[in-house]
Amino acid sequence: MPTTILSYGIIEDKTMNIYISHSGNYDYENELYKPIKESELAAIHHFFLPHEPENIDVDAKDQLKRTDILVAEASYPSTGQGIEMGQANVAGVPIVCFYKTGAETSGSLRFVTNELIEYKDTKDFLAKLSARLA
Repeated sequence: MPTTILSYGIIEDKTMNIYISHSGNYDYENELYKPIKESELAAIHHFFLPHEPENIDVDAKDQLKRTDILVAEASYPSTGQGIEMGQANVAGVPIVCFYKTGAETSGSLRFVTNELIEYKDTKDFLAKLSARLA
């Protein structure tokens, strides 16, 4: 578990519980899950990937109670993702949206977050996600 020693010997745990929200209408396993699992971020933080077989029956409302931040891949708007983001918003969970260059995001995102981060490719996504979580 990564920690940082602050002044006066206080230790700060930097591990975050991160809920990954996305549409089911694209290859999220290869374009999102695999890169996250293979990144250095996976060794630092706990990522909840809702479409993983072990998570299929997990109620998002319950999971969001243990979530520090919801990261939404918002390039492909979907109703289910909108519900997840609405639940996170009501629960007070910060929401940050990432979208691919050229994607048309939903105008409704402005009601749940003012953090919309554009990325070019997987490498750029991971770099910007890492910077945002730092």
